[in-house]
Amino acid sequence: MGKDEKTVMGILYIAATPIGNLEDITLRCLRVLGEVDLIAAEDTRHTRKLLTHFEISTPLISYYREKEVQRSKQLVERLLAGESIALVSDAGTPGISDPGAILVAQARIAGISIVPLPGASALTTALSAAGIMNPHFLFLGFAPSKKSHRRSLLTSLKSSPWPLVFYESPRRIQSLLSDILEILGDRQGFWARELTKTFEELKSCKVSTLLDLAASKKNRGEFVLIIEPDKLICAEGENLSELLLWYRDNTNMTLKDVSRKLAGDLGLSRSKVYQEALTIFKGKK
Repeated sequence: MGKDEKTVMGILYIAATPIGNLEDITLRCLRVLGEVDLIAAEDTRHTRKLLTHFEISTPLISYYREKEVQRSKQLVERLLAGESIALVSDAGTPGISDPGAILVAQARIAGISIVPLPGASALTTALSAAGIMNPHFLFLGFAPSKKSHRRSLLTSLKSSPWPLVFYESPRRIQSLLSDILEILGDRQGFWARELTKTFEELKSCKVSTLLDLAASKKNRGEFVLIIEPDKLICAEGENLSELLLWYRDNTNMTLKDVSRKLAGDLGLSRSKVYQEALTIFKGKK
């Protein structure tokens, strides 16, 4: 596609496809899918339905996570030989919690031209409907499936000042919400389920309510889950001792968390802050 006598290598196109509603595909993406030599698909059966709907007959090759490394090498060889390839995932933009990053990295090392085709993304679609006022967010993709790893991740995020954005499956949504409620508290949450599809559902409420909803019905379709940060704490105090006293008496933060925060805020040694905090927090239950 787009090759002339001077072009030796092919082009790798990163093609975003609909996350549900087929009308969300771009005209540019349709043109490229019809003109490339090959389409590398996360699931060829799924992508074949899309191509059939739009009467596109370009050959398909599978590109799924378990074979990503091996398949990437094969695809880079074909790109170097002059074939142009479009990479697609089952839904949305490849490489965002879907296979794709390995191929893109290897193609770039090989000097192959990479052209992203912007389009549907569950991440940005959910954020646009959430009404989150914070201009920043932390995207975490799918939380670890192993409980201990998931809880460790959430614990590390307790003091994050940004909204946390997760992808989650219907099978694990209850476990994730339960851990969030226990570790992060009953914060304001938002979920987007079945985005752009017939039974699209957008819910904005406390995490405890989302957990009740998840437990009360059979959930279908993947979720985008957004958890807002704790309310900002305006500590009062003119020196380290006064600030430590304020945190001790007005928050539920641990001595370790307070020491870490104040050391960063004040530009002090964490060990120095911790030693003073030991004295001030002494006796607190």
